[in-house]
Amino acid sequence: MRVLTFGTYERDYPRNAQVTACLRGAGVEVVERHIPVWEGQEHKWAVGPAAALRLLGAEARLLVPPRVAFDVVRVGYPGHLDLAAAKLAARGRPVVFDPLVSLSDSFVADRGRFRPGSLAARALLAIDRAALRAADLVIADTEAHADFLAELGGIARERVAVCLVGAEERVFGPGWNPAEPFHALFVGKLIPLHGLETIVAAARLAPEVPFRIVGSGQLESALADPPANVRRLPWVDYADLPGELHAAGCALGIFGGSAKAARVIPNKAYQALACGTPLVTGDTPAARELLVDGESALLVPPGDPAALAAAVRRLAGDTALRARIAAGGHAVYRLRASEEVLGRRWRGLLEELVAGRAAGARR
Repeated sequence: MRVLTFGTYERDYPRNAQVTACLRGAGVEVVERHIPVWEGQEHKWAVGPAAALRLLGAEARLLVPPRVAFDVVRVGYPGHLDLAAAKLAARGRPVVFDPLVSLSDSFVADRGRFRPGSLAARALLAIDRAALRAADLVIADTEAHADFLAELGGIARERVAVCLVGAEERVFGPGWNPAEPFHALFVGKLIPLHGLETIVAAARLAPEVPFRIVGSGQLESALADPPANVRRLPWVDYADLPGELHAAGCALGIFGGSAKAARVIPNKAYQALACGTPLVTGDTPAARELLVDGESALLVPPGDPAALAAAVRRLAGDTALRARIAAGGHAVYRLRASEEVLGRRWRGLLEELVAGRAAGARR
């Protein structure tokens, strides 16, 4: 089988790179028709003439038919505007859309960049719906997110399949060191989904526990006057993230109270699990699809600083608990979210889609 990965997707974004690795590991040939737009852009979908011109130019170039043979087209993140060109390029072959997020959900409901009902909000919703409806199969990262995308797009739930996010195993692997001095590590863009205010408030409630916050973004003001036990770094290189995780006493996931936060399991959670680092994250429907509290992670109510502080204190003071959570988290990663497991899942979904299209053509 040959998959054409198509569009303006960011090639090195963890979801895109990891899916490519999974497919190739499962024996699927992956070829690309890629027009770079987002590489090096920290804030995707920034509104402005430069972004609009980049997109217009890219979409025009994508209309040139691909010169390679393929069985199925896959559109990755961020590719919501690529579906029209992808359908033309497919020439009757099936198109798979792996959106990762809804634009309207992310920039209106979660980040509050645009007011609900505004022209921009309505435009983002229209883009979401058009992209979801154009695809023959939509891939979501959790069952909760799949339900949401099906409802958002007004498409049958059967047209949305689930494939977990996982982690890039060329980068992230076991190596957690329980002998390192304990600190709680958060890595990520400082956006509402992550619940930065909850993390900072928890650090204030547990002044004896060091916290390390790595990242920058929308909510940096929450770190304008951090407690003394919080050390903040603007960023670290992607290749250095495993070292950060291996040295941490525990990794922090997401603690936001938005509807989106309840539907997703972020990259950072899978990366921690792949490294064997104990994970603390919000107790949400999505998290419960993969994790068991007290076995593979510690799950705390979203937006609850006291519960998060208590969980971090438990891990800091209990070496055996840290080791048990670390081992349980890595075990569930190997069982449910490793590249080998997800590669088989991706290949099976694509083969079923291609076979269904062929059977329909014969009829």
